[in-house]
Amino acid sequence: METLTGTIRPAAEDAPIGELTGHVVDVSGLCVTVDGLASFTAVGDQIRIRTLDGRDILAEIIAFRHGQALAMTYESIEGIGAGCPVFHELHGQGRQGLSGGLAVNESWIGRVVDPMGQPLDGRGPLLPSAARQQRHARPPEAAGRARLGARIDLGIKALNLFTTCRQGQRLGLFAGSGVGKSTLMGMLARETACDVTVISLVGERGREVREFMEDDLGPEGLAKSVLVVATSDSSALMRREAAYSAMAVAEHFRNQGKSVLLLMDSVTRFCQALREIGLSAGEVPATRGYPPSVFATLPRLLERAGPGALDEQGQAGQMTAFFSVLVEGDDQNEPVTDTVRGILDGHVVLERSIAESGRYPAINVLRSLSRSVPGCNSESENELTVRARRLLAQWDEVRDLVRLGAYKAGNDPEADLAVQLGPQLEEFLIQKKTERVSLEDSFAGLRELLSQGERVEAHPA
Repeated sequence: METLTGTIRPAAEDAPIGELTGHVVDVSGLCVTVDGLASFTAVGDQIRIRTLDGRDILAEIIAFRHGQALAMTYESIEGIGAGCPVFHELHGQGRQGLSGGLAVNESWIGRVVDPMGQPLDGRGPLLPSAARQQRHARPPEAAGRARLGARIDLGIKALNLFTTCRQGQRLGLFAGSGVGKSTLMGMLARETACDVTVISLVGERGREVREFMEDDLGPEGLAKSVLVVATSDSSALMRREAAYSAMAVAEHFRNQGKSVLLLMDSVTRFCQALREIGLSAGEVPATRGYPPSVFATLPRLLERAGPGALDEQGQAGQMTAFFSVLVEGDDQNEPVTDTVRGILDGHVVLERSIAESGRYPAINVLRSLSRSVPGCNSESENELTVRARRLLAQWDEVRDLVRLGAYKAGNDPEADLAVQLGPQLEEFLIQKKTERVSLEDSFAGLRELLSQGERVEAHPA
């Protein structure tokens, strides 16, 4: 009897046991004020608002003020007026969980879904699943998480060499608009050695979603990917949930022991959605218009990526993550950029001047770093990349003198070698978006290039 009771209780607790009813008293901007639910609901609960034309609109409670609930809708607020009825389901546990969960399973791979888990690709429904993956979950306990795994082959020379990445590492892609960020993420999705790729397009232009799928991602990338999409015309809640849902999908596959690659584009638009929600709730704008809750929410999302919790055998899945940050005004010290850089395990800087010179990917290797280096590379590989960085830095200092004809060879052997090898190194870092270069080939190519320079230095003409 005891076993039977334990089996039935979870289902009974999750079943709805009643429905509360309130009504709309005010609609202002993006916010709807609801009366009659304050004593039985909490921030994050979902409610249904019945519009004047009889439609039900899903909304979420974001704050309380003077005994009334403030809510935002997941779609347009058109049709909502004063007096519209509002409904909230009561469950066995007394309230509905925060934003529900997703029925993630293997049928999601190769599909495009919205933040609520509804397919967007016209290929029919997803297979049902009894298990639910919570969108707003906590990160694994710090002391119970696995360590970073072996280094992962990203298939891109500049990243393999100068920001070598390990399984479970989290890096930021910092770039202004129009410098090849989406193309680089498409290359990562296609070429990274992983089991599953989860891609979150937060606030993406609707026109560019299909272009990203067909041109940047391609059939081979899509075949092992799950895309979670909320376009720029979506509500702030839907754009926020695009990030949370993608994280939940990636966690599901990580919990199965798989190596998962999470690509999120972009954290900046996620923060802009949080700003809209916070300001609508009455928060005071602080740093560049962002309310304080934005910077409290960021680490709670980003910390969920990385190694999973250790199981009884001491094993865990890995979630390697790249979070793109749209650097406003190319200012690397703007608040979102600065906050994300401090949370993650490394950063990759894409620079407009490099893109304008025609070198793609437009990665500034001197300003990019991975915090897992030098521990994941051999001593000889570390010496190789340090040598290449030093030459590139020296070349960056003297290139203007060379162009003006003011550089005089023979005064500094290191600078002379940089003048010789700097352009070759930059040429070496160019990679077509359809090209894949493995970790081994990346280091072999750099070793060959630098050894040529050493031979010329040892035997000058």
